[in-house]
Amino acid sequence: MFNLPSLHQVVLMLPAIVVGLTFHEYAHGLVAHWLGDDTARLQGRLTINPAAHVDPVGLLMLFLAGFGWAKPVPVNPLSFTGDMRRGMLLVSLAGPVMNIVMALVAVVVHLALMDLRLPYFTEIMFYIIYINIVLAIFNLLPIPPLDGSKILAGILPGRQEWLYHLETYGIIILILLVFTGAIGYIFRIFVIPLANVLLKMAQII
Repeated sequence: MFNLPSLHQVVLMLPAIVVGLTFHEYAHGLVAHWLGDDTARLQGRLTINPAAHVDPVGLLMLFLAGFGWAKPVPVNPLSFTGDMRRGMLLVSLAGPVMNIVMALVAVVVHLALMDLRLPYFTEIMFYIIYINIVLAIFNLLPIPPLDGSKILAGILPGRQEWLYHLETYGIIILILLVFTGAIGYIFRIFVIPLANVLLKMAQII
């Protein structure tokens, strides 16, 4: 049985999810562009327009199963100026780092505007902080095709071919993590403590 969010929760969560996914993918394309790869720009992905990044099916699955996806930004590491391996590490790291940045921005915005007492403002800021932390930690898992697997491949010596072979089974592994509750255990260790720190900084809890 899925613990489906109410319509009220969906309305409040939707801006946070769209912001998180959009800036996550934009960050990948931006860093690739800085490194000399214009693939994302040429395909119209170097933008913060959500329509370029949000996958409707992946978005729906986030609400139905707590597990979803955006449209991956295309990257051609052969176009990088400099070390290709280091470039892929930086591009992969950019998405989770951007999600942390967006959570911190939400903290600042809430502190600056909370005295205005705008309707639903605090609830929306809560979800922007929490969901961006979830996206950052989730994408850092070293399971293909998540960013964490590419980061790990860039850190470990050698070609790490086993990580690329594992990509065939990556989605199955992620589904098992979600449906066995293992992902919830990971979130309790990493997501909740970090989110609570930022929520306290924002004076939301």
